[in-house]
Amino acid sequence: MTSQHEIAESLGLPVHPPKVEVFDLVAGTNTDSKGVVRPVDEFRRERFGLYMARPIVDHPKLAYLESWLLPELNLRVSDYRWKPGHERDQDFYLDVVSVTSGAHRWRSVDLYLDIVVFRNRFAEVLDTDEFVTALRAELLDERIAQLALTTTHTTVDALARHDYDTAAWLRSLGVELRRRSPTTEENTQ
Repeated sequence: MTSQHEIAESLGLPVHPPKVEVFDLVAGTNTDSKGVVRPVDEFRRERFGLYMARPIVDHPKLAYLESWLLPELNLRVSDYRWKPGHERDQDFYLDVVSVTSGAHRWRSVDLYLDIVVFRNRFAEVLDTDEFVTALRAELLDERIAQLALTTTHTTVDALARHDYDTAAWLRSLGVELRRRSPTTEENTQ
């Protein structure tokens, strides 16, 4: 019998297993979804989650990443620093994720759906095609798919109620997105 995953692949549909990242607080590393271990400039535990700041190496447009893992909201909130000439008008990029926290390691599993927020204007849900394909390919079970959809709808609704201001919405929940002060080297990348 051919699996849904094999059928999706044979049709050339954008199917991949959920992306997993590991955040090793002791080693000071972030293992990205491709298995590449990246050094982290700063991890900071907060009562609401985990903050990470690290350079983005060998990317044509991106220079630096700041992310907040928010387990209770099933979100990873990211802010990118763009290389000169590649800046985007977006505010924050939100990944719908499942987060497992530990004393020394955190782990996130991407649930395909993403939300890009344009402050005081709108939020756009991305990758619904990947989500549907993953669901049909049985890469997500019904419970996790429902979690992803509920998180997406709840988040977009909350953002709309806060005039698409991610930081203001999160502050209303007691989540303060404190940033790292960039070094001179980071500012020149």
